[in-house]
Amino acid sequence: MRLNFTKMQGLGNDFIVINNLDNSFNENSINFHQLANRHIGIGFDQMLIVESCSRPNIDFRYRIFNADGQEVEQCGNGARCFALYVFKKKLTNKSKLNVETLNGDIELTINDASSVTVNMGEPEFTPSKIPANFDNQHKKYSINSTKIGALSMGNPHAVIIANNIKNLEIEMTAKDIQNSGYFPEGVNVGFMQINSPSNISLRVYERGVGETQACGTGACAAVVYGVENDLLENTVCVSLPGGNLDINYEKGSEVFMTGPAEFVFEGFIEI
Repeated sequence: MRLNFTKMQGLGNDFIVINNLDNSFNENSINFHQLANRHIGIGFDQMLIVESCSRPNIDFRYRIFNADGQEVEQCGNGARCFALYVFKKKLTNKSKLNVETLNGDIELTINDASSVTVNMGEPEFTPSKIPANFDNQHKKYSINSTKIGALSMGNPHAVIIANNIKNLEIEMTAKDIQNSGYFPEGVNVGFMQINSPSNISLRVYERGVGETQACGTGACAAVVYGVENDLLENTVCVSLPGGNLDINYEKGSEVFMTGPAEFVFEGFIEI
């Protein structure tokens, strides 16, 4: 099988995008580990698949697969790439799109040639809906003496506040939380440094991927956690290793994420 793909990236979080509007692509035939490998494959954090949707007022279906082959509910950086892909490939002429994901519908607004705003919806704090195996809902939880916030932005997140994250060894702590048994569907672990009420630095260790250059839902989760604990303002610049995202959130409302997306190259590979 010949697989045509487009390589894209948002703040260094990289993807391959597959146009499957004709339903010719079957992910079950893919060796994700090999394809995602940066030495013997294409290399990517996630694979994004464009599919049609028959529901009224929904423009496309958006599917996301991690590098380990696990289909996941949401990816904010990927959503921005998805929007620019379908627009620049002339699959739509709309600058505002409604897209179906595994976790529900999202709204994408194409601002210009490289910037997209994503309405990420409202965060979810109820443990059973994150999902997380905590008996009751709290603003903070403790896992093996590590204090975390836990919420869903369409996918599960644990947020840790740290004084200085630049040289912090995050892998061991992240894996400890991921393997703790508290998150039955896995969890993305964010390490947040608060620089000011309107600026944070963030590193994210993603489930099925490891540490990435950027994580859109992770940026949203960190800002939500900070706002809910009265540590951050409603509009925050999130500085990630790959660049900056602007996140807007008010308690009890939806989360809006604005940031860049770029085309890298196109090609094909024989599967």
